[in-house]
Amino acid sequence: MTESFNATSTTDQVLDGFDLTGKRVLVTGVSAGLGVETARTLLAHGAQVIGTARDLAKAEAATALIRTEAAGTTALELEELDLASLRSVRACAERISDAGKPFDLIVANAGIMGVPLSHTEDGFELHFGTNYLGHFVFVNRLAPLMRPGARLITLSSAGHRFADVDLEDPNFEHTPYDPFMAYGRSKTADSLFAVAFDHRHRNRGVRAAAVHPGGIQTELARYTNPAVLQGMIDTINAELAAQGKPPYTWKTIPQGAATTVWAGIVASADDIGGRYCEDCHVSPVVTAQTVSMVSEGVRPYAIDPERAEALWARSEELVNEAFPA
Repeated sequence: MTESFNATSTTDQVLDGFDLTGKRVLVTGVSAGLGVETARTLLAHGAQVIGTARDLAKAEAATALIRTEAAGTTALELEELDLASLRSVRACAERISDAGKPFDLIVANAGIMGVPLSHTEDGFELHFGTNYLGHFVFVNRLAPLMRPGARLITLSSAGHRFADVDLEDPNFEHTPYDPFMAYGRSKTADSLFAVAFDHRHRNRGVRAAAVHPGGIQTELARYTNPAVLQGMIDTINAELAAQGKPPYTWKTIPQGAATTVWAGIVASADDIGGRYCEDCHVSPVVTAQTVSMVSEGVRPYAIDPERAEALWARSEELVNEAFPA
């Protein structure tokens, strides 16, 4: 593909001309926002989609229209998955594995942000356990179903700039808790997961990348105090004004999901493998020490191969399960 896409590109623009008939895709978090849009555009282009959600009734309602538009209820299948419970994660992975059908794309989309200190069923800090560890176990258990040419796309965030992972204190047992630090750790972990997964599977033709969808008004911010969110926007606008740029604008949901399908379907596997992407391109590495939500780019620690391997090993210890290459 020679066409260039950017921050305003939508899912349908990115997939224009693509026929995904015969492709099987798994998307977590299809009960709202980006997950529903990702499923919608893939279905519209002929793919069969397996969607997961903690609340199946909510997912059924959220996807009713797109299932109708896809002209069939079999094109989208829903599976119950609570990423905050390894029991649920393993049960869902087992059900899907037992079907024995291969995948061409897995999108680790589901996530939470800004919640007060709380824990998963297994005792992990909720952001780290839900956004990262649940996906770590789920995807690795499904990895044997990924056929050559398949890709894993993990949803990271510019929020990874808030914090690196803490391998010694992942559950904030000795660190003062801050919800955005916790979110940042989990999004860094999601990026590092893509790096390590890509390293392990590239020799068999399976690649992985992390994506930042951009700022979108979805349910993700439901736990965030509106005043805190507005304060962040004010800070961003002050930075933009100092650079002589116009005020910040939110992306639409189709614009936000565009990088996911671009990296998962359109971009060259060698270009995106083990990388962090945003606005439908591979992001530059930024080393500035200040936390800026305006400029593009990924912190070096979020794509560091050695850091990724250390996180993988620590994750296996935490979930008491090994996933060899």
